[in-house]
Amino acid sequence: MAGRSASRGKRAQWLERVGDLPSAPGVYIMKDAEGAVIYVGKAKNLKARVRQYFQEGTHDYRAFVGLLGDLLADIETRVARSEKEALLLERELIRRHEPRFNIIWRDDKQYLLLRIDQAHEYPWVEVVRNVKQDGARYFGPFHSASAARQTLRVVNRHFQLRTCRDSVLYNRKRPCLEHQIGRCPAPCVLEIDKVAYKESVDDVVMFLDGKGQELARRLQERMWSAAERQAYEAAAHYRDQVRAVQKSMQKQGVAFAHLKDQDVFGLYREGEDVALAVVEVRGGRVENIALRLFEGQASADEQLLTSAVLQRYGLGEAETLAPPPPEEVVVPIPLEDEGDLAELLSERRGKKVHLWVPKRGERVELVALAQENAEHGFHEQRRKDGAAERTLEGLKRRLHLTKLPARIECYDISNLGSEGIVGSQVVFSGGQPDKKRYRHYKVKTTRGQDDFASMYEVLSRRFRRGLAEGDLPDLVMIDGGKGQLGVAGAVFRDLGVEGVDLISLAKSRVQGTDEDDAPVRSDERVFRLDARDPIVLRQSSRELLLLARIRDEAHRFAITFQRSQRGKARLRSSLDDVPGIGPAKRRALLAHLGSVKRVEAASVEELARVPGIGEKVALRIHRALNPGAAMDEGSEEP
Repeated sequence: MAGRSASRGKRAQWLERVGDLPSAPGVYIMKDAEGAVIYVGKAKNLKARVRQYFQEGTHDYRAFVGLLGDLLADIETRVARSEKEALLLERELIRRHEPRFNIIWRDDKQYLLLRIDQAHEYPWVEVVRNVKQDGARYFGPFHSASAARQTLRVVNRHFQLRTCRDSVLYNRKRPCLEHQIGRCPAPCVLEIDKVAYKESVDDVVMFLDGKGQELARRLQERMWSAAERQAYEAAAHYRDQVRAVQKSMQKQGVAFAHLKDQDVFGLYREGEDVALAVVEVRGGRVENIALRLFEGQASADEQLLTSAVLQRYGLGEAETLAPPPPEEVVVPIPLEDEGDLAELLSERRGKKVHLWVPKRGERVELVALAQENAEHGFHEQRRKDGAAERTLEGLKRRLHLTKLPARIECYDISNLGSEGIVGSQVVFSGGQPDKKRYRHYKVKTTRGQDDFASMYEVLSRRFRRGLAEGDLPDLVMIDGGKGQLGVAGAVFRDLGVEGVDLISLAKSRVQGTDEDDAPVRSDERVFRLDARDPIVLRQSSRELLLLARIRDEAHRFAITFQRSQRGKARLRSSLDDVPGIGPAKRRALLAHLGSVKRVEAASVEELARVPGIGEKVALRIHRALNPGAAMDEGSEEP
């Protein structure tokens, strides 16, 4: 019985820790007490997948799952951009660590890719397993052969590029069956329009590059243009292409076109504590994401990154076991003496090394991935070393709170004029976001732009319910100064709320300029009801950074909700003049498509699939939301 009780206790502890994992695709790395990797897995949703290991009644009957209670000492996670990228990263980590509970992949097979050489006279799409430095574009890798070949079938059926190899192209005497069924223009034996063929190649590249919406709009423009010219056969062809794109297109993770080996740095800072992530890209694929944390780093981010680059590659040391740098080193911000640093990197590698601070394209996406992993790794490590608890204890001491603020709620009001006033409630438990407790409020009784009255309404609704249900936080924080704090105090007095600490956080203000005309700002200040003067925390302290993070999250949450409400109002106004569209159909459109942007970007076919809409109404809606794409009333529909 004691063993079962201990096992349940460990499971409960891990379930509590799992709650802090991100709800994002990625990989999870399980380690034993000695730090050895015992299992690597992938997930579409890291939090949901890892939770399954520790839930009562789990249906995962693999033998090692029952041993995790005794073996498992730590779980690390790495965030990926997609489930497929997580799958590839899982593969590389399994190869690297050979965990005892994973099936080790020892074959040399590669995932399938699609290749197209745009420099060829008549480019075509082929399936390959290896990437070469030949200037061609490679798309994929695809997680299964069926996914790659299905994509190729869509390309061959709807975009009419040749399917034969060069040996056949230049030696054929008559058109093949593909030409006879209308899927190839037969450049092997017929004179074809090379401009039109190049246009088809460009369409295919957009399709494979994941630019489905942009391609669909381009094809729709051609469709309407052909219909206006009464070229109905061509219009029908473009219509079929649009349908194929909208039905089949899912953005593929690209084996990057440049195919260079890269180290991509990301940095996240809170005060003097910094996390650094390095995304290791080899052969166009993310193979590893390394994390390091530094405490007490008062130096600027530029200096810290420069030092990290020097240390990673052992620059300046006579003898080192550090690896040489790859072809490219990508950083998120400009560094001091970039030219000298790039020269040192090139000398260390023995070949040219490019140091990039990207502004657009694939490198920007990789920097964003590195930054996200740095932030996630930072908070994950803070949870492990108990920093969050120490920060909460510091808040209790510095702000003279009556209890440890284990659960903090923050409120903010957002408005644009007198309409669409909304409030937000965000919750941090144990110093981390507790998003299942986030709430939105539509301000119902306040008229005009009155933030104080709006705050009174939101807080009254929240704490009237909280008193009835016995659901109260430890600390309530209001975004604002003494006025907003006074409103919250009035709510507490009117409702009889007791045992809950109450503060407000006032933003810093510009007080003037210095000798160089740079703005001089005041400190951020914390107000209490029972204190005349504000409490000024050290501006880089963990305590103030936590409060500012919570305040900014409440502001973000309120703004996001307000924008969504404005979008719904915009949709209503856009559809007001469309015959046969009322509140029920507007709700159906939003429920089925998910957002105003998706309604506006939807094709006629997608709109027609919404329950209660139908083809005729869908066409009217599409014309109302896309007036520039509408056909003349006298032209036929393709």
